[in-house]
Amino acid sequence: MSRKSSLVFALLLSPALSTFADQKVLKAVPVDPSDITPQAPANLPKPPPAAPPPESPQAIRPVDSAEVKVPAWKPHSGSDSPILKGLPDTEDALRLQIFLDQSCFGPGIIDGKPGRFTILAAQAWNEVHGHEINDLQPVLEAARKAVPHPFASATVPDIANKWVNVNLPTGPAQQTKAKMLSYRSMGEFMAERFHSDMDFIVQLNGAKVVNNLKVGDTLIVPDVRPFLIEDITGRRYDAQEPMSHRHAVVDTKMNQVRIFESAPKALIVQEGPDEPATVRQNEGLIASFPITPGQPQFIHYGEWELKASVELPVWRYDKSLLETGKRSSESVDVPPGPNNPVGIIWNGLSRPGIGMHGTPDPETIGRARSHGCIRLANWDAIRIPTLLRPGATVEIR
Repeated sequence: MSRKSSLVFALLLSPALSTFADQKVLKAVPVDPSDITPQAPANLPKPPPAAPPPESPQAIRPVDSAEVKVPAWKPHSGSDSPILKGLPDTEDALRLQIFLDQSCFGPGIIDGKPGRFTILAAQAWNEVHGHEINDLQPVLEAARKAVPHPFASATVPDIANKWVNVNLPTGPAQQTKAKMLSYRSMGEFMAERFHSDMDFIVQLNGAKVVNNLKVGDTLIVPDVRPFLIEDITGRRYDAQEPMSHRHAVVDTKMNQVRIFESAPKALIVQEGPDEPATVRQNEGLIASFPITPGQPQFIHYGEWELKASVELPVWRYDKSLLETGKRSSESVDVPPGPNNPVGIIWNGLSRPGIGMHGTPDPETIGRARSHGCIRLANWDAIRIPTLLRPGATVEIR
């Protein structure tokens, strides 16, 4: 694509990795999906009763940052994420991530460590509001006003007992015998509930606390609107205006999906390689989220139609298809749930077997690759039907 009058989304960056090798934490085991059965979940166990009202203020309450001890974060020496002027750390970084997440510009995992996805989200927010793309001051000021308390104390709710199975098998053949691929621990349940990962929840609370959680215990978490797994019951979403006429762009180089009211025009115009770029306000951009695209040989570039959106999909596991690309007669259906390899929702495209879906491993977004699909964190994937409906165009670049 020519640089002249081209659509330039943002810089291609690489996130710094943050690990806690000395902490042994219960986590999900990733499985790489290749073939989906986006069928209505007719064989699901009876879903939980109607979702309870939103959690009470007593269940989630803001906590003063002075009460939380979080080590100062420093960019990884090997990261190629730009050190932008004004890039925040610790409390302000968490505040920025929460603000962007709640504004539908997903920064990825909320962990107070701003990497390329936080920067990409801030750049998208800047585009919408007409600010210089790398100027973080306007979005930081907005975040400080909108998120006075970046930390909260959250109680493990009663509903967690219905969505956690500490004995969940790891192999697809064994998983077929389970009624639901639930969370493997209360810690995993709470980390995803607050758009984070186990590493950050352990950093805030300690491994001993996280690995021994039970209903009624409290944790320090990011003060973000929680992802309520109990609200997901297996519904299928129909076409609906104006969401069926929107346009999504999946950028496989940048690892980001951007959602527009209509097909986007050029936003950043650069007449020549040495000319300064002119930034245009982008009122048509309404959301963006980090993704993991398929392996290069399996990516299907072009424009496709969103055909179906169904919660709690069943995944068809075919070992031969995974290893050789050829179907066999020995496939098995893996039951739905947050630890299903395609997460909690399947948004299938007009290209068979390709869709945007969730994942049991949000920490791998942007790094690990699937066989051809587009993966998002579960808390981002579930927002797709609130922005796009069947009939919408999905362009894969």
